Amino acid sequence: MSKSLKLIKDHASNPKLWLVIGIGVAGIVVLAETRRRRRRGKTPKPDFGAFIERFELLPFPQPPPPAAKQMLSALTFAMSDIFDVKGYVTGFGNPEWKRTHEASEKTALVLTALLKNGATCVGKTVLDEFSYGIFGENKYYGTPTNPQVPSCIPGGSSSGSAVAVAAGLVDFAIGTDTTGCVRIPASFCGIFGFRPSHGAVSAIGVLPNAQSLDTIGWFARDPSVLHRVGHVLLQLNSVNTKRSRRIIFADDLFQLSKVATQKTIYAIGKAIENMSGYQAPKHMNLSQYIDSKVPSLRLHEQSAHQQNDASILKTLVSVMLSLQGYEFKTNYEDWVNSFKRRLGRGGVSDRVIAAINTTHDNIKILYKVRTEMRGAFQSLLKDDGILVIPSVADNPLKCNTKKGFSSEFGDKTFALSSIASMSGCCQVTIPLGYHGDCCISVSFISFHGADKFLLDTVLDMYATLLEQVSVASYSLPLPDMNGDTETSELLKEKNVKAYLRRGYARESLLRREEALQDYKHALVLEPQNKDASLAIRKLTS
Repeated sequence: MSKSLKLIKDHASNPKLWLVIGIGVAGIVVLAETRRRRRRGKTPKPDFGAFIERFELLPFPQPPPPAAKQMLSALTFAMSDIFDVKGYVTGFGNPEWKRTHEASEKTALVLTALLKNGATCVGKTVLDEFSYGIFGENKYYGTPTNPQVPSCIPGGSSSGSAVAVAAGLVDFAIGTDTTGCVRIPASFCGIFGFRPSHGAVSAIGVLPNAQSLDTIGWFARDPSVLHRVGHVLLQLNSVNTKRSRRIIFADDLFQLSKVATQKTIYAIGKAIENMSGYQAPKHMNLSQYIDSKVPSLRLHEQSAHQQNDASILKTLVSVMLSLQGYEFKTNYEDWVNSFKRRLGRGGVSDRVIAAINTTHDNIKILYKVRTEMRGAFQSLLKDDGILVIPSVADNPLKCNTKKGFSSEFGDKTFALSSIASMSGCCQVTIPLGYHGDCCISVSFISFHGADKFLLDTVLDMYATLLEQVSVASYSLPLPDMNGDTETSELLKEKNVKAYLRRGYARESLLRREEALQDYKHALVLEPQNKDASLAIRKLTS
């Protein structure tokens, strides 16, 4: 026996010895945790790394009474570095592009509309280079830190705008959505994200990625802010039209997702049970519907030499990415060929150069699929339908994960985002809380031109929906597939710890209100939890 063990055995009853040992162990734990955090780079970046450039653009003067107060008065916002601002160079997420272009002579129409309605712009945010990505990583400006899950990607391409909103740095933010570039980061960062109907918001003064797919989208933490921004950008009237709503679940798309799908479906169904104007929900196989209504997809499958048994969604993704590549090449081939040696290698640069080098044979089919998709969804949704799908198929990847578009993650993510991108429909990402350490959300899609209908729906049902999510997740936990109560208890314990961990992190960043909500969620799951009770008392005293 070693001298140390003999000493412990001889003095085992001495409380001072155990105090010394406890302090020593605690010191080792703290030291190990400190080193772990240093290795992972846990020190928060200034402003979470969301901004490329900080400046202030003040709103237009408020009209004198009796004019109504400006709709966005006192709200702050940020924008991706893809919108023109007079006197500033639009950087497109790439320093070489910024170096080779002059300052803008005019300001984007969308930005002018926001300033005219009382909002204050506080700067430009990070995006994937050339807005050509969904991960939110930028090798030049860094990857913005996901405020909810710092070890994971924020999603892109409008990553900085999503992070700025999720971190509470601004009230709302704008970005572009081509293949999911607003909807995906909104889901990963736990906020609202709205992709309007294609062409509904002016893109004048915005650098295009692929005009047939591009839209101007926006982020918010609060549904009322989302609604107000939508009214300004879409130039909507304030008249409420009574209209019934048909909720349709795309069951096959929920099968793609790994994130709390059954509880989400259950909560939405319960939410609309006692709400007036909502019909009983329907269920459908969306892939089969698309296959029957969009015949040009199979023509593309043959021309692209895809396997005959390829899923219809995989073919739809192929069309979407081909269309994006073709239009991006049309827009930027000359510039990329002139400067591609300076673009470097890896990530987005490789995808940009691949798009420029790709030859597209049958372009007409791509546009025909887009037209048929628009008609198919107009027929499906008519003027009262809302299609419910998962926003994303999986939790966000860890930062610096080397996975390309061919990965399962990319395939499933694009399968979900391609529905609205290729049909031109409007889509909203709705945050529903957390599953473990990650955010969960759901998406509503409505027909092209139904933007006000969709925004009104979110505002109408969000409080009830959150209440039902809380019931499904906490008060009435759904049993797992095997009725294993022991597993259910372990899952509950894991969720309690996750809420407590995030609450501590938010409290350390002085985000007291959000920390308080986390502690309350933990207490709902485990009413006798002393740590949660103590933390709540400390924050409310």
